[in-house]
Order: sequence, then C-alpha cells, then structure tokens
Amino acid sequence: MKQKQHEDYDFSLGVVSVSHKKGFLAMLVVMLGFTFFSASMLSGGTLGTSMDLKQFFVAVFIGNVILCSYTGLLAYIAGDTGLSTHLLARYSFGEKGSYLVSFLLGATQIGWFGVGVAMFAIPVSKVTGVSVGVLVAIAGLLMTATAYFGMKSLMILSAIAVPAIAILGSTSVGMAINSVGGISGLAAITPEESMTMSGAVAVVVGSFISGGTLTPDFTRFAKSKRIGVSTTVIAFLVGNTLMFIFGAIGAMVTGEADISEVMFLQGLIVPAIIVLGLNIWTTNDNALYASGLGFSNITKQPKSKLVIINGIVGTLLAVILYNNFMSWLNLLNTFMPSIGGVIIADYFIINKGKYEAFEKASFKGVNMIGIIAWVLGVLAAHFLPGITPINAVVTSVISYAMLTVVFSNRKEK
Repeated sequence: MKQKQHEDYDFSLGVVSVSHKKGFLAMLVVMLGFTFFSASMLSGGTLGTSMDLKQFFVAVFIGNVILCSYTGLLAYIAGDTGLSTHLLARYSFGEKGSYLVSFLLGATQIGWFGVGVAMFAIPVSKVTGVSVGVLVAIAGLLMTATAYFGMKSLMILSAIAVPAIAILGSTSVGMAINSVGGISGLAAITPEESMTMSGAVAVVVGSFISGGTLTPDFTRFAKSKRIGVSTTVIAFLVGNTLMFIFGAIGAMVTGEADISEVMFLQGLIVPAIIVLGLNIWTTNDNALYASGLGFSNITKQPKSKLVIINGIVGTLLAVILYNNFMSWLNLLNTFMPSIGGVIIADYFIINKGKYEAFEKASFKGVNMIGIIAWVLGVLAAHFLPGITPINAVVTSVISYAMLTVVFSNRKEK
C-alpha cells in the first residue's frame, strides 16, 4: 500500500490531485532550484570572457525575456491541466507519438544529469586528489537516491541550496569587483575575445530552453495558473540572471570561464565544493525526476524505479558528456525547443486555451501533424540564420497551426 501511495504522489500518468497542489512560496523554491543551474554559470563565464559589462547585461536580459515567454506559456498550460510535458504531448502528438517526445526529453535529462555529476567530480578531484571515477560514482549514487523520493526531496534540497549558492555567488562577485577597484574598474575591462549580440543571446536562450521545455513537470503542482506562471517568470528573470552574473563577473576579472576555477583562485575552495555540490545536486534531481516521468509515459512503469536506471546510465556517461558539453548543448537546441512550440500551438491556437479533461480525452495513436511540425522546427533550427532555439519554436508553432487548419478544412470538404 505504501508503494502505491508513493507512485500516486508522482502522478506520472495522470493529473495532479488538488490535495497535492503547492502554494506560491513552495513553488518559487522549486522553480528557483530548477534555474539555479551550474551550467548557466559556465555559460555566463563564456559571455564574461567575450563581452564587456554593458553588452553582457543586455544579452542576458533579452535572452531571459525570451526564456520567460516560452516557459511562462508552458507553465500556464500545466497550471490549467495539472499535466506533465509528456502527458500534454498526447494531445498534440498522439499517445504513441508522445513516446517520441518522452524519449527525447528523457534522454536529454539523463545527459544533463551526467554533465552535472562530472561538473562536480572533476574540479573536486583537482583539489582533493581523489579519483574522478570514484567521485563520479559517489555523487551519482547520492543524487539518484534523493531523486527517487520525487517532489518532496526537490523542495527540501532547493530550500537549502538556493540561499547557499546566492550567498557564495554574491561573495565571489564582490571579491572580483573589489579586486579591480569597483564597478568602474569592472566596466573598463575589455575582453580579449568577442561575441556578437545575437550569438550571446543564443547562448543565454540555448543554455536553458531544452530544460525549460520540461517546465510543466514542475508547475503542474501549482495551485493556480497565476502561481505557476509568476514563479516561473521570477525564477528565470531573477534566478537564471543571477547564475549568469555569478559566472560572468569572476570570468571578466580572472579570464577563467569555469566558475569552480574562479572560486578556487579566490580561495573559496571548501565553500565552493560544498555549495556548488548542493547546486548541482538540486539540478540533477530535477533532471532525473523529469527523465523518470518521460520513460514512465513510455513504459507505464513507476517513475521511482526508472529514476534509478536513468541515474546509473547518466553516471556511466558523465565524463564523456562533460567533455563534449558544447556539442551536447547545440544538439539539444536543435531537437528540443520545437516540442514546446507544438504543445503551445495546440493548446493556445487550435484548442483556444482549453483542453478536454485528460481522463475523458480520446487520443490519436500518432498525430502526424505534430511530428511534421516538430521536424520542420528541427530543420529551421539547423539551417535558418539567427537564434537557433527561437527559429525552432516559431517554425513549429506556425507550421503546426497552419497544417492543422489545412487538414481540418480538407476533412470538412
């Protein structure tokens, strides 16, 4: 009986019950934990070594507004329906078509889990001398164990990690600014490398749009659409911006894009290991949680069991994925965003902002219009000039809406 209650708590294959809905503060903690992502600090470091202070803030603001728009729309849908991304995909991709979505998103999150494990293990190994393999195994095991318990563990870990990383990041930024004589000295730094504004915005958007596609997995627990949307927007405008600032300022001063290297140079070795470890832990728990939901949609097995398998796979691939981080990110930016575009188009444009109740809905096996729109989005991301993830989302939204209308009119004739 206890096992059944645990499975029901995850709502892997159904609507979140009213009794398990969360208020504003609880959801804000979870969403900040979601966006307090160490890889965003790494991306911030990349911008910090390639842009001056003014250019950096403009790029981060534009990028996060785009992310807020995308994730906010998905948060609204989840707040209305109480469904995860994978179950929402059944409306636009069909039941069996949603398996493709779940596989792509689930595999993506396993990959992010692996990157996170290595992101912790490699710098700690440099400082302590402990084998990377040993640290990867220990970190992977611990992170998998907590992800097993679902939303409750996410809330607890986020409540600890969010303020801790905010304090450490602010300390690092303050030390970096003081070392160059204040804000004026920081603003006077000229980067040795350069990056275009469109390229910088693409880095900001690309750093989180694949993960942002899974926003419904968390905001479905919000008591209202307003809470889901507001906590998502705050998390990206505040949380993600802070992550980029924490990564960029130290990089501007030291020339090191890796946040761990910056903090080690600043003498923040022990607190950096502890707090960065906590930060990565919350992110990885989110990743495993989401991957478990995805593969649960395919296999109809409990999320908790799948989390263990996914954690083992991610741990085994950790170092390989970390060493190919930018290639991995580019791949995600090509394949993932158009999934969210299809879901957004189906809900807001085709169904006018209201879905039939999940329990009563009759789904197609495969909705080829959804698949085609997704493919067109992927092609747009790969071939069109501009910002890759935006091309994917816009193309999939437009193509899904147009194809649905065209084929509906043909059926009526």
